[in-house]
Amino acid sequence: MPELPEAETIVRGIRPAVTGRTISSAHVIRPDILRSPARAFRSRVRGRTISGVGRRGKNVILELGRGDVIKINLGMTGRLLPFPTPPKGRSRPTHPTVRFYFDGGGVLVFDDQRRFGTVEFLEAREWADRSSRMGPEPLESGLTVRRFHDGLSRSRSPVRSWLLDQRRIAGVGNIYAAEALFLAGVHPIRRAQSVTLEEAGGLLQAVREVLNRAIDAGGTTIRDYRNAEGDEGGYAPRLHVYGRAGEPCGTCGHPVERIVFGGRSAFFCPDCQPGP
Repeated sequence: MPELPEAETIVRGIRPAVTGRTISSAHVIRPDILRSPARAFRSRVRGRTISGVGRRGKNVILELGRGDVIKINLGMTGRLLPFPTPPKGRSRPTHPTVRFYFDGGGVLVFDDQRRFGTVEFLEAREWADRSSRMGPEPLESGLTVRRFHDGLSRSRSPVRSWLLDQRRIAGVGNIYAAEALFLAGVHPIRRAQSVTLEEAGGLLQAVREVLNRAIDAGGTTIRDYRNAEGDEGGYAPRLHVYGRAGEPCGTCGHPVERIVFGGRSAFFCPDCQPGP
């Protein structure tokens, strides 16, 4: 957390405010969130113009031209807030880690209370290599059912663990994996290789449905996530199983169950998602 929908929501929120702006300076308040010395980072981003704002997996990408980027991983509590004229309702940053100042005024703040997020400058070759190690984007048409199923069929890992592996598919985290598996009727602990081609088609459709619905709702706020306006995401009330252990399944009425494996909680309905 945040996952793909939260990162996409933030991208869409800051894009109008920062695209085309030139970074006059970067003020590093918490150097531990950088992946290079603060002096080198400041030097590399100074004078660069943000040509676009995109997303790769769970990462916000500030495009600087010539393939160079600033990659921002939001960690658990990271958020990006453009100032000084925030829309009504935006909260002020409480734990700023990096401030990007722009020519002509304005600032983009990376705020991260728990400081599990990261900020790094990557030259074009570095970014291309890093991106190539990540799996396909789940919402892109290039990820066909056949390709998705081929990836599953080569793994003995639990299907939930496979979905969380960013080398297999980019951007899916625990919340949306749980929801997609529920919609597809697949138990989270089943081996990935046991998923049939037909089931893979249903699961990929469920992944896309859940992600798109969450993006439309502005993401999911369980506790800390806020969008670029400082507001909570609106998808939490629509969750079927995640965080709802002991509550009745909305489909069959059986209590939702929770198990822990791979160091993470998994939520599922034992009736709607038969065990292996």
